[in-house]
Amino acid sequence: MFDNRHIYRSGHGKKGLTSFTVTVKETNLNIQAASDLSDAAIRSILRHRQYIETHIKSQPEFVKSLTPLPCPYPAPAIITEMSEAAGIAGVGPMAAVAGAVAEFTGRDLLDLSDEVLVENGGDIFVKSDSDMTFAVYAGESPLSMKTGIKIDRRSKPFAVCTSSGTLGHSKSFGRADAACVVASSCALADAAATALGNRVQSPDDIQAAIDEGRAMKGIEGIVVIAGKQIGLWGDLQLVKL
Repeated sequence: MFDNRHIYRSGHGKKGLTSFTVTVKETNLNIQAASDLSDAAIRSILRHRQYIETHIKSQPEFVKSLTPLPCPYPAPAIITEMSEAAGIAGVGPMAAVAGAVAEFTGRDLLDLSDEVLVENGGDIFVKSDSDMTFAVYAGESPLSMKTGIKIDRRSKPFAVCTSSGTLGHSKSFGRADAACVVASSCALADAAATALGNRVQSPDDIQAAIDEGRAMKGIEGIVVIAGKQIGLWGDLQLVKL
């Protein structure tokens, strides 16, 4: 995930939905739903954050590890899904935290709204009744906000998550301007985007990163941008904005 929220949040608006923002501690979500569901969103965030914070107190390595940890059981679903996503992507479980919080909040809000978009630092959980196009924010790349990912209507929720090695405050070991991943799981898409972003040191690494992502079970689409170069794979389309 990365910052500059005012830029990339302008790239996934959906007509007919109410947009609102909620903040709980370090969590800042932009949400679109049938109405302003701020109170319900805050309750959901607090609950899921509590699960994560409690788990970290008992297992401090959960927040420190840069590699997968054994999947804890029994544990709250958000902890289990973060651990499973980290195992698939080969990263630490906290690499999935932004996507996981977005998804679990979004799932709760689907009880109150048929359509929901929850964005958490560039990681987006989506349930939409129509096709969607998401602008890709890639920092100083000439392709930034000029390239969009079009995803056909889906009957089930899905995720679009983006990691960058040149933007924001999240830990990254790569230099990708943007590594975008589409999956049904937002935790998995977040973890995989981090892993693929770590893989790219120059445009020459784009194909290797895509090949790595294709081998991850559950990944449905990938876009990697480094400078003027872009790579694409999977169940999505690139569109010019």
